[in-house]
Amino acid sequence: MNIREKYEKLEEKILSPLATLSKNTVGRLRSEDKCEIRTEFQRDRDRIIHSKSFRRLKHKTQVFIAPEGDHYRTRLTHTLEVSQIARTMARAIGLNEDLTEAIALGHDLGHTPFGHTGERVLNEIAKEGFRHNEQSLRVVDYLEKSKGLNLTGEVRDGILCHSGDLIPKTNEGKIVKLSDKIAYINHDIDDAIRAGIISLEDIPKECIDTLGRSHSERLNTMITAIVNHALKFGEIKFDGPIGEATWELRRFMFKNVYIGSNAKKEEEKAMHCVEELFNYYKQHPDRMPEEYIKKIEEWGLERVVCDYIAGMTDRFAITEYMNIFVPHPWKKNY
Repeated sequence: MNIREKYEKLEEKILSPLATLSKNTVGRLRSEDKCEIRTEFQRDRDRIIHSKSFRRLKHKTQVFIAPEGDHYRTRLTHTLEVSQIARTMARAIGLNEDLTEAIALGHDLGHTPFGHTGERVLNEIAKEGFRHNEQSLRVVDYLEKSKGLNLTGEVRDGILCHSGDLIPKTNEGKIVKLSDKIAYINHDIDDAIRAGIISLEDIPKECIDTLGRSHSERLNTMITAIVNHALKFGEIKFDGPIGEATWELRRFMFKNVYIGSNAKKEEEKAMHCVEELFNYYKQHPDRMPEEYIKKIEEWGLERVVCDYIAGMTDRFAITEYMNIFVPHPWKKNY
C-alpha cells in the first residue's frame, strides 16, 4: 500500500458521510496513472497553483481597477481568502479539504482584466456571450499548457458552478460557492472603508447587530452559522437571521460600492479599453500570440479573442491599449 492509498483509507475513517472521497472521483477527461503520494484532488490543487493563470490573478482587479495602494485586494488575494474560509468550514464539517481547496483556488482563473467590468463588456459584445465561471473551466480544460490541466470532474464542476444559479454536485463545491460570497462581501467592506467610499457607520445597523462590527466578527458569525447548520441538518445552506443579514449586507454593497461609487470612476475607461482591444484583435488576429492564432480554425475568431483578452492582467491590457491606440513620440534609431 503506497502513501496515496493510505491517505485514501484515512479519508474513509475521518471524513463525514457528507464528504466526497478522493478514491471515488468520477475521474479525468483523459485517463492518467495515479500518483503514489498524492490523492487525485491534491494533484488538482497543485496543478492549479503552478499554472500561469493562477499567477496572473495577482494583477487582476477585485473591485478597484489597477489599485496603487499596497493593501487593496486583488483577484489573487480574494482567491486565497475564499480558500481559507472554505477550508475552515470543510474541516469543521468533515468534508474533503483537498477538493474544497482545489475548487477555491481555481474558481476565478477565467476572470477578465478589470474584474466584472471586463466580463460585462465581453458578454455584451461577443456573439456567444462571456461568463467568467465558464471561462475558468475553459482555462483548466483547454488553455493552460495548450491542452488543459486535465482536472477531476468534481473540481471542474465546482469551478463551473461557483457563481450564478448553478448548483454544485458536491458539498465541497457548495462550500466554495458560499465562501466566495462571504469573502468578497467582507473584504470589499474593508477596501471600501480604506478608500473612503463608505464608513463603518454607513453599514445598516441591523447587519452590524446580527453579524458583528469587525471583519473577524462577521466572518466568524457567518462561518459558524453554515457549519452548525451542516452538522445539525446535513446540508450546506445559509438561512435564518444570519443568512438574511448577510444578503442584506450584500445588497448594501451593490448599492453603495459596486455600482456607481468612486470605486467605479474608471469603469468607463476600462470598458472602452476592453471593447477596443476586442475589435482590434478581431480585425488583426495576427497580432495575437501564435498559440491563439492556431486555435482560430477550431474555436472561431471571437472565442479565441475572448480567450486572449480574458487572460490579460489589468496592466497588460492597459499597456496593449497604449501600444496600439496611443501615438508614441518619434525618435531616431541609431
